Amino acid sequence: MFIDRTNIFIKAGDGGDGIVSFHREKYIAFGGPDGGDGGNGGSVYFAVKNDMSSLMDYKLSKHFRAENGKNGGPDFCRGKNGKDLIIYLPQGTVIKDKETGRIIADMFHKDDKVLVLKGGLGGKGNARFKTAVRKAPHFSQSGEKVKEREVLLELKTIADVGLVGFPNVGKSTLLSVLTNAKPKIANYHFTTLSPNIGIIKYYDDSMVIADIPGLIEGASQGAGLGTDFLRHIERVRLIVHVIDLSGSEGRNPYDDYLKINEELKNYSEKLASLPMMVCANKCDLMEDFEKAVKDFSEKTGKEVIPVSAATVKGIKELKDEIYKELKKLPPLAPEEFEPFSYEDESEEYYEILRDDDGSFVVVGSLIDKLARNIVLSDYESFAHFQKVLKDKGVIKALYKQGAKNGDTVKIEDIEFELVD
Repeated sequence: MFIDRTNIFIKAGDGGDGIVSFHREKYIAFGGPDGGDGGNGGSVYFAVKNDMSSLMDYKLSKHFRAENGKNGGPDFCRGKNGKDLIIYLPQGTVIKDKETGRIIADMFHKDDKVLVLKGGLGGKGNARFKTAVRKAPHFSQSGEKVKEREVLLELKTIADVGLVGFPNVGKSTLLSVLTNAKPKIANYHFTTLSPNIGIIKYYDDSMVIADIPGLIEGASQGAGLGTDFLRHIERVRLIVHVIDLSGSEGRNPYDDYLKINEELKNYSEKLASLPMMVCANKCDLMEDFEKAVKDFSEKTGKEVIPVSAATVKGIKELKDEIYKELKKLPPLAPEEFEPFSYEDESEEYYEILRDDDGSFVVVGSLIDKLARNIVLSDYESFAHFQKVLKDKGVIKALYKQGAKNGDTVKIEDIEFELVD
């Protein structure tokens, strides 16, 4: 089964906890704190796997988690880092945040690899909290916890040329004679249930062409195969609009042409603005196809290239025109977007611990982040630091833990008195 759109849940590993430990050895009194830090959690990466052509692997398996970091150990032993998780995707997959719909990454190139969720930082062991004043800290820091995220995966075919047209106009047959592709071909609607891709060999050059299925009237609103495959046209540089000029299915080829163009426009202005060529197929079924081609060209205002996919008539001329048109157009490129990142949205947490002397110690990822950006020894900077603590609810939490005005609060290497 071809699956080109699905959602999955991903989670980076939590950081391991730091531990409380004191060195114990015969004849060595007061060995001091030796609790090690916890290991960092594993990160979540997405990477392209070139032999994948569908998202079927993620239709049933929905939850993917990197390994948690291990807890620290005694004797300053740091916990082992969690193993990273790599999720493989077909080339052309767009990764979006499910909640906001914003694009995280476009896996456009065959060697793309992107970090999506960073693992949680390991907590600090009690050895890291030793100071000249605090010689035997009886507390340690928990590892950073990481939220689970839901992402949407959308596969968009990467091709230079997209064949569009109503079912049974001969797109699959045309693809088979233009390229080395071997699509399933039969005389009924929706024979093609997934985009078929082939390579047009043109002397020493080549072009990628895709047969895009499922376009009928109302497709942009979900009729037939609906919008399932319209997204695959968004990347192409050139659209080849295939019509059945003979009307062998009992439809009017000009009406079909207008309806397909209307569906492209309704789906996206971008699709409607793509360069388009018109290919009139099944000319072998007509007696005076030259007049029909001329009339159709006058109606549409476009040059019409007559072919017969069944007899291979006009195929060389079609290849020539496709190649000539592509030479005028810019090369394929990834989508333009402002990347969405979870890096700025990592969970901020803190813990309030009690030291041996009864003072309150605040630790956690919130404190670590603030300390990296604030000079705690500077009065103005530290005043701002205290304001942030108040805004984040830390001061309120201290009072809830039993702290009173005048009690000592310790953050990093700074001690201050709590004042409301």
